[in-house]
Amino acid sequence: MIDDFIQTTQTLHSRWTQTCLGAGVLTLEDSVLRMAIPAVAQGTYADAQIDDYGTLARSDFPWHPPLRMEVRARSSHPAATPASTSRDPHPLRGTAGFGFWNYPFSVRGDILMLPEAVWFFYASPPSNMALVPGIPGWGWKAQVIHSMRPGSLFATLPTALATGWGLTTGNTRPAGRWLQRLSGAQEQLLTVPMTTWHTYVIEWTPEAALFWVDGEPVLRAPNPPTRPLGFVAWLDNQYAIATPRGILRFGTVACEDEWFEIDSIHIERF
Repeated sequence: MIDDFIQTTQTLHSRWTQTCLGAGVLTLEDSVLRMAIPAVAQGTYADAQIDDYGTLARSDFPWHPPLRMEVRARSSHPAATPASTSRDPHPLRGTAGFGFWNYPFSVRGDILMLPEAVWFFYASPPSNMALVPGIPGWGWKAQVIHSMRPGSLFATLPTALATGWGLTTGNTRPAGRWLQRLSGAQEQLLTVPMTTWHTYVIEWTPEAALFWVDGEPVLRAPNPPTRPLGFVAWLDNQYAIATPRGILRFGTVACEDEWFEIDSIHIERF
């Protein structure tokens, strides 16, 4: 059980691995952790994060169902939404979030294995991870990804064929459905403003991952990952594109001064 997020009001607990890459900065003030990025140009990577898996082997990652996670968080900038206009305040740029994943990438961005995640996840345009038909490939989401399962292997060839069909005919709907089967993605776009404090909860069992925001249910995802995952909370300026049209691309975006704050983390096994 984690119920001691900090050691003192100025020190994080020793269980957290603290990572600052590029211009990323971690600060703790009045028991609130701020993950911050100053203004950076496109092409320059910056990341501020904490995690509890450090250099552990994936088989030793500390969390698996059943458990309950509760986090309070807010951001400096609003989330990009489908209704955003040029007159709105600039959105948070890059990606941010917290929850559990299998750390499928190396520090250099190399893909080491297929992703697994049970978390609250944010991405801004130009990110476009269109994993679930009918839901934008960016935004503030409750999300489950379950790629490490037998069904993913069987979906590989149909996904490739459907993607080719979409490129030829312009009909990407079959490819979108197969991409969801390949990734095992289930998600829901959130409507709460990121700039104000909210309480985010995940109850993760072998049968389902249940997500709440401020006590309101937002997503029930059946058959989530069950292998060990690690907790991570972060802010960076990356983007990723993975679409039914077969586009796969990663990079960084320019951003102004921005931050993502957390004032409590509670994780408890059932």
